[in-house]
Amino acid sequence: MTHMKIVMYSTGACPFCMMARQLLETKGVDYEEIRVDKEAGARQQMERVSGRHTVPQIFIGERHVGGFDELQALERDGELDALLVDVPGARTAGGDN
Repeated sequence: MTHMKIVMYSTGACPFCMMARQLLETKGVDYEEIRVDKEAGARQQMERVSGRHTVPQIFIGERHVGGFDELQALERDGELDALLVDVPGARTAGGDN
């Protein structure tokens, strides 16, 4: 079984990044955080793959979720758990993790 990966482009001081981290951590998922304020070329990479220049930018597998507002909307609408089923460590409503 292939596990999906979550990637979040972020900065240290961004309040929306902090809220996205908290939401992902409540789900128990492993995620890779790429700090565009610390890693050379990371902001350009983020803009290229997401088409956006604001942080956070979140990817679940190949799907570009968007920023915190979009992540929160998925959670509110009950769709986030379904996306996280194949992510290592996920504590989802329907899962047994």
